[in-house]
Amino acid sequence: MKFAYRFSNLYGAVYRQGNLSFSKDGNNVISPIGNRVSVFDLKNNSSETLPFSTVKNITCVGLSPDGGLAIVVDEDGAAQIISLITRAVLQHFHFHKPVSSIRFSPDGRKLVVTKENVALLYHAPGKHREYNALVLDKTYYGPYDETTCIDWTTDSKCFAVGSKDMSTWVFGAERWANLIYYSLGGHKDLVVGCFFEKESLDLYTVSQDGALCVWESDTEPSGLVLTKKVAEKEEEKESSLEEGEEAEEGGSRAQVIRGKADSPKDSEINNVRYLQKSKHFFNKEGEFNNLTCASFHKDTHILVTGFASGVFHLHELPEFNLIHSLSISDQRISSVVMNCSGDWIGFGCSGMGQLLVWEWQSESYVFKQQGHFNNMASLAYSPDGQYIVTGGDDGKVKVWNTNSGLCFVTFTEHTSSITHVTFTSSGFVIVSASLDGTVRAYDLHRYRNFRTFTSPRPVQFSSLAVDFSGELVSAGAQDSFEIFIWSMQTGRLLEVLAGHAGPVSSLCFSPVQSILASASWDKTVRIWDMIDSWQTKETLPLPADGLAVSYRPDGQELAVATLDGEISFWVPQDATQTGSIAGRHDLVMGRKESEKITAKQSAKGKSFTALCYSADGASILAGGQSRFVCIYNVKEQILMKKFEVSCNLSFDAMEEFLDRRKMTEFGSLALVDEGAGDGDGVQLSLPGVRKGDMSSRHFKPEIRVSSLRFSPTGRSWAATTTEGLLVYSLDGSMIFDPYDLDLDVTPASVRRQLRLKEWTSAIVLAFRLNEHALTQEVLETVPHKEIPVVCGSLPDVYVEKLLFFLAGCLEKSAHLQFYLSWAQNLLLLHGQKLKNRSGAILPTIQSLQKSLQRHFESLSKLCEWNIYTIRYAVALSKQRGLKRSAEQLEEGEEVEEEEEEEVVEDEDLFEGMSQASMENTVMVM
Repeated sequence: MKFAYRFSNLYGAVYRQGNLSFSKDGNNVISPIGNRVSVFDLKNNSSETLPFSTVKNITCVGLSPDGGLAIVVDEDGAAQIISLITRAVLQHFHFHKPVSSIRFSPDGRKLVVTKENVALLYHAPGKHREYNALVLDKTYYGPYDETTCIDWTTDSKCFAVGSKDMSTWVFGAERWANLIYYSLGGHKDLVVGCFFEKESLDLYTVSQDGALCVWESDTEPSGLVLTKKVAEKEEEKESSLEEGEEAEEGGSRAQVIRGKADSPKDSEINNVRYLQKSKHFFNKEGEFNNLTCASFHKDTHILVTGFASGVFHLHELPEFNLIHSLSISDQRISSVVMNCSGDWIGFGCSGMGQLLVWEWQSESYVFKQQGHFNNMASLAYSPDGQYIVTGGDDGKVKVWNTNSGLCFVTFTEHTSSITHVTFTSSGFVIVSASLDGTVRAYDLHRYRNFRTFTSPRPVQFSSLAVDFSGELVSAGAQDSFEIFIWSMQTGRLLEVLAGHAGPVSSLCFSPVQSILASASWDKTVRIWDMIDSWQTKETLPLPADGLAVSYRPDGQELAVATLDGEISFWVPQDATQTGSIAGRHDLVMGRKESEKITAKQSAKGKSFTALCYSADGASILAGGQSRFVCIYNVKEQILMKKFEVSCNLSFDAMEEFLDRRKMTEFGSLALVDEGAGDGDGVQLSLPGVRKGDMSSRHFKPEIRVSSLRFSPTGRSWAATTTEGLLVYSLDGSMIFDPYDLDLDVTPASVRRQLRLKEWTSAIVLAFRLNEHALTQEVLETVPHKEIPVVCGSLPDVYVEKLLFFLAGCLEKSAHLQFYLSWAQNLLLLHGQKLKNRSGAILPTIQSLQKSLQRHFESLSKLCEWNIYTIRYAVALSKQRGLKRSAEQLEEGEEVEEEEEEEVVEDEDLFEGMSQASMENTVMVM
């Protein structure tokens, strides 16, 4: 279980491409991010990335009406049916072609999938007892070009499909006699959205050129008539039901009754017809602005449209009254969706990687997040493990909360790519280095850039390190080969260290003393003494260019990654090498599409670029130009485990062999130049071209790991990759992991011990079963006065388990004093035994400290505010008592003794409240 890390969450990105969806209750936004799906809880302000991934980037997500099922489809048409309740993949399915949209019917019994110019009607999974989850019911042909959008009527009888051929097709979900299909024109550009009116066949269609057509039907939904053959079959089914045969599902029987009631026998059937009632235009100023997405809320009759300029409009239909028009950015709005109540609107901008939720009635943001829209270069954990800071190639420094998974502050002072970020030992200062020639320090109390460190002449900083005291800031330059040292207090440049003959690639301070290690491309690692006149203490020769250097947490060992793919270990005191790991064979690298050499030959030039020791120093984490992250045992110098950070084939260098289907007579298709040739660079697609502009250039980003860090608690580690900031944790898995389990250990036996008031025995049984909910139930059943007795009689092996459990409960539970009493008694009664095993329980203690620190920050402000409130109440009481006494003296009446006692009692009461509040504040601190 020591290395049983599993994928926990994905930070650094909130939206990439595809359609957004709201959950059934409207409190969650479901957003595709690359080949994963994230769920953002707007009510609790948290995010969760589902523990599954597709083969390529996700293009569309279909959500069932009950909110329990989702179908995600990637670029190639490979689909996965996901349970949003258990977060598990139920089945895989392949549509064999790229899918443009997918939509469930409102009753949840069917779904429509559009690919190319075909609409496919499937039975929804879970509604019938069938071997295959998706059973094809009907195939609809009609559009001449690719389909773009789908919408259902509220009674699930019909659906509409929009197409790039500027037409909209209305199809019947059943075999209606008076509606087989109906084609609607009226547009001069591709149809972006089509929407049915509530409980009606009236239709709204929106095109890319900003035109809205309102279509009115001459038939109500109740006027749709089944064909004779279908009606006869339905009558036979109904007669069999009347004879006593039970149907598998009541929904089909309701549909049968409705079909029979709507089927006249001898009357003439009139076909459904549409009439264009009106036509409206969004671009009234004359400037051309493409309409990119649209959404319609049928209950409130509100149409939301997003444009390529970042502007969105809200209109009330069918009158086309403009409610308001706003701009959220200058980038294209890729997706828009409204929640079930119609109060919140979700926007996705793929160009900026931005996700917004807007409440249009109050005109305020409910949710606003933006990830790094370029690669992330570096990350760092705060000392308490509560925050993660990341720096990206977009020049932004973002701070993420590990509990919620959301970014709460972004610093944009840098004007070029960030190369390294780090926290100081206090945890309240972030330092970042950039290629713009500055090193900046940020304050997490006031959220501002309070220091800017520069060099005498402009250089590009490629590495950064801060000593354990937080006073010295060092940065290495990649063009002048020098190391600059500044004072954090004064901001002055203290020293410039020269000696390297190549770019300084990595810096690292010793965790226990002011000694700096610097790795360079000149094949050396230099040890600098910050106390003894900034002199070089040792020079370590390397077999190749140094890329990364890292100190062990006790400062007694140094690990260096070099260009030849090796990791060497050194004792910095006497400059002796203790061992090395040849990691080139573990860097399994795929073959790029544009490379002419094989993956095996390409792997010879790969190396590790990021190193990080574990909390106990027994193992080291290494990553680089590969999709794998390796954990090595330092003492044995062997590979313990490999983690695949991504299986997304949309990235380059993922496959070991080239696909033979992409080979032509001229070689690989990726090597064939498909440039514009002698054209004039016109961006418009040619007539007859179905896949857009054939001269457009596309590139696939290469998968790699740029930075690695272990959490201070040791329970998780994070890596900045091409996909984003990936967090792997020991706590995120849903694995049943019992301890010392036998047949007598059951939930019933645990509750039996609780009824007998055998508290210690119940706790031991609960930990042996290892179910979180049951353990929490047992702890919260123990009376408060019995906590010291139970803690004293607890076996030693369960003390550590209980401490770790308390650290997790303190993060989420509201019973703060109750769990603090448990932790206090455990540490007081078993402190000496725990001290002897300090190395093993260090992650548990750090996790407990992290929880206490978070509560301290939130409660200290509240307690301080209460102290001032109580002081104000005491002063106000005194003022009122003095005023009342003065009035009575002026009237000539004596102040009664009882009233004086009341005033004294009031003052004593308020003074007691103030003293109690102060004591609670001190206790929490």
